[in-house]
Amino acid sequence: MYTHLQLRGSDRPPVTLSTLARMKADGQKIASMTCYDASFAVLLDSAEVDVVLVGDSLGMVIQGYDTTVPVTMDDVVYHCRAVARGLHRPFLMADLPFMSYPSKNEALSNSVRLMQEGGAKMIKLESGGTQIEIVEFLAAHDIAVCAHLGLKPQSVHKTGGFRVQGREEDAAELMIDNAKRLESAGADIVLLECIPSALGKAITAALRVPVIGIGAGPDTDGQILVLYDILDITTGRKPRFVRNFMEGAGTNQQALVNYVKAVREVSYPAPEHEF
Repeated sequence: MYTHLQLRGSDRPPVTLSTLARMKADGQKIASMTCYDASFAVLLDSAEVDVVLVGDSLGMVIQGYDTTVPVTMDDVVYHCRAVARGLHRPFLMADLPFMSYPSKNEALSNSVRLMQEGGAKMIKLESGGTQIEIVEFLAAHDIAVCAHLGLKPQSVHKTGGFRVQGREEDAAELMIDNAKRLESAGADIVLLECIPSALGKAITAALRVPVIGIGAGPDTDGQILVLYDILDITTGRKPRFVRNFMEGAGTNQQALVNYVKAVREVSYPAPEHEF
């Protein structure tokens, strides 16, 4: 009945926010990965991945869209539910998709769906100064929140495409300020995407909460990549920060193990993956 108590003393206890906070304090890197189904979830669990994200990136890598914008709440709930069935150890978070949080009440309602129907333990939303109140509102309702800064795929039509963010001094200062404000509002994790390594390092040093990067340099508290990218399933040109972990691996499982090891040892990301 009390599963959390039964697992407390096990050799593979579930990762919690307390686990992640301790990893940051101890300087142990957090290995994160996207996932969209139960079969791959089992492999990620076995590879000792710490955090699994059911990302709206599923719109591009699973559904074949050019952006994440067409992804719906029903899509994310469906995939989250499937992934949750395959996990034991990793901490599971899920994206709030495009226009699923235009107001505090809609953000709360859809976050509840991801947790109750999807099995997520944390929700992630693409954020900035305009989302401060939403993060604060969700945190006040005891919902764990990951704030997403830098390149925000849901906003590509507004920002002019998939481009590195925070190169200019004023933009970098604004991002650091927004990260601090989001932490103060109750964000439990901050995810940084596609920003200069120096900025990723500065934001990580400025925050108490764990910072996970994708294309944000080696000095964040952890890394996350799209599962289909590292397994060389994605076709065509890939982002600069992607590394093909299938090279020399032989199996999907070994590729995932190699990814976790590379993150822990800080051999990934290497200079060629940085901005």
